[in-house]
Amino acid sequence: MTEEAHLHDSEHAGHLIEFRGVTKIYGKGNAMVEALRGIDLSIDEGEFVAVMGPSGSGKSTCMNILGCLDMPTEGTYLFRDVDVGALDRNQRALLRRHYQGFIFQGYNLLSRTSALENVELPLLYRGTGARERHRLAMEALGTVGLTGWEHHTPAELSGGQQQRVAIARAIVTGPAVLLADEPTGNLDSARSREIMDVLTALNRDEGITVVMITHEPDMAVYAKRQVHFRDGMIVVDEHNGGKA
Repeated sequence: MTEEAHLHDSEHAGHLIEFRGVTKIYGKGNAMVEALRGIDLSIDEGEFVAVMGPSGSGKSTCMNILGCLDMPTEGTYLFRDVDVGALDRNQRALLRRHYQGFIFQGYNLLSRTSALENVELPLLYRGTGARERHRLAMEALGTVGLTGWEHHTPAELSGGQQQRVAIARAIVTGPAVLLADEPTGNLDSARSREIMDVLTALNRDEGITVVMITHEPDMAVYAKRQVHFRDGMIVVDEHNGGKA
């Protein structure tokens, strides 16, 4: 059985995501930094988790490992019961491409490209045919409330609309989990609430797991669970029901 098939087949076998004693060390000698200190963390299908903590707390390192951009120095990262550390670079790239969607503070859209073409991009990498790409991208834009805006470029869209395009791009492949890094960091409070309403609806209505880094407590309350990092350790892990 391929790792990809195993990932799919083990969908409901255990936790979606599990860290077991994950440590991450950067540098050596006097320059050594222990960014994560043997953390244990499990996230189930359908959860909405806010990851919080001051700069240097380990939250970004945690997210980089979740997104297969970095690997633990020690410990185990399991995604649907598959040991990510046992995958080669190509297999990890496939995991990212097929099971994870990414949302960034700076949107990361192609500036001279329409909203529709931006959303189609992950499907292009997958080799999806043009007609199916178009259908899925239009559907994703509709899901985030951007029907009618598909031919606008980022310069013709507000910051909130650009982030909606980025969310549509992240969900167009039908990922198991959205990894959102400060998704409201560049937005005013009204646009921030709109984006959080979109993420909440995706979690509630589509069953997409959401893991979101934020430094804003008023955004974190939208999540059903808050995990706080400090000095490379989890110091708080609490469920609060979320904001409907």
